[in-house]
Amino acid sequence: MASLKDIKTRIGSTKKTKQITKAMEMVSAAKLNRAQQKATSFVPYTEKIREVVESIAAGSEGVSHPMLEDREEVKKTGYIVITSDRGLCGAYNSGLLRQTQRLIQERHSSPDEYGLIVLGRVGLEFFNKRNMPVYQELTGVPDQPEYNDVKNLASTTVQMFTDGIFDEIYVHYNHFVSAISQKVTEQKLLPLTGMSEETGSEEEQATLVQEYIYEPSADEILEHLLPHYAESLIFGALLDGKASEFGARMSAMRSATDNADGLIGDLTLSYNRARQAAITQEINEIVGGALAQS
Repeated sequence: MASLKDIKTRIGSTKKTKQITKAMEMVSAAKLNRAQQKATSFVPYTEKIREVVESIAAGSEGVSHPMLEDREEVKKTGYIVITSDRGLCGAYNSGLLRQTQRLIQERHSSPDEYGLIVLGRVGLEFFNKRNMPVYQELTGVPDQPEYNDVKNLASTTVQMFTDGIFDEIYVHYNHFVSAISQKVTEQKLLPLTGMSEETGSEEEQATLVQEYIYEPSADEILEHLLPHYAESLIFGALLDGKASEFGARMSAMRSATDNADGLIGDLTLSYNRARQAAITQEINEIVGGALAQS
């Protein structure tokens, strides 16, 4: 049985740990609010670009672009995986990485059939330990990222599709559902299939066509707009993933704080029982000594 001093030391160290986890919970909550606002405010931007692209596809006959068409043979698939740089965020990273690894094992029989673009130190270390092919990496992304922080990686990834290194690209990230819930999500980034078909009824197509007057040609506009749209989808997934990360970290630190409270209660109870037993033993020894002298 632990001594009173040992129990008291554990109570003190657990209280200090609780202070740390409580502080981290509050910091994560503040970062979550900012990240959630940023992710939400970016959505209308990508939706507007999609609307313009759909308008061009609906109003121009014979418009085509390699980024809008499935390739006949998919020789290599790219996966953009968005994780965190640090731990202490519950199952935020482990659930995503397990899902990515499982899908890769189901879809591919050789490392030559896929490549990874990894954001976040946790994901990078995970794939490097398993000797999985990493084509690009980015670590140290700020808690509140700007587009310039990922612009080079995003544009290079889109260029890898254009150059034929990848025949299709998926993004894997944690979609923010709520402060206590995140959903592992796979989104097909390239090719942007379905955009030219998902233009609705003839009435809706006419509305889209009348809304924009554009020049020069539709092909030239798509040539510049589609890569930027794909890059913005990567940035949007990163913002969504950051909000999920802070939500997961806040929940994990809250659970740690609650566990610390429970442990402090158990240790305090054990301390009181041990102290009471020690006092009782001392009384018995005094009484026994007195009786022996009488």
